[in-house]
Amino acid sequence: MTDTAALVQSLLERVQLLEDKLAIQELITAYGPAVDAGQAEKVGALWTEDAVYDVDVRMMDGREEIMEMVRTSPHQDYIKNGCGHLLDPVNIVVDGDTAIATCHSQLLLRNQDEDSFRVWRVTANRFELVKVDGEWKIARRTSRALNGNPKAVELLARAGS
Repeated sequence: MTDTAALVQSLLERVQLLEDKLAIQELITAYGPAVDAGQAEKVGALWTEDAVYDVDVRMMDGREEIMEMVRTSPHQDYIKNGCGHLLDPVNIVVDGDTAIATCHSQLLLRNQDEDSFRVWRVTANRFELVKVDGEWKIARRTSRALNGNPKAVELLARAGS
């Protein structure tokens, strides 16, 4: 391979990596607005059909269960009372058509009878992603409350791997 061909190949690979990371960031950060708007179909579209959402308080198997979570209580109660799901910048490691993304998230709930909010939950998150037909999807999300639980700390410690 010539120097020019090697340079072009290197640039193509770097651009692909940047595009993958941007697509994953956009996918993950789309979750908060969609879930806070109660848009179950938009939330579902972020996940593979057989995805797993493993929260320390609940396990959801498959896209349908994830969408049902958005449609029902307690989630609908959060929306009616005022809430916000915030995800911080995501650490993303891409390996071909799979990726791992790690971040914190916060669930803010409106204080009753006030226009103020409280942080109700701070969580460590690990997303396992796959590229399906050229589009990134969440295959598994593991979330653990940062309440002293060593499993939450372990999720964060695995960032970058």
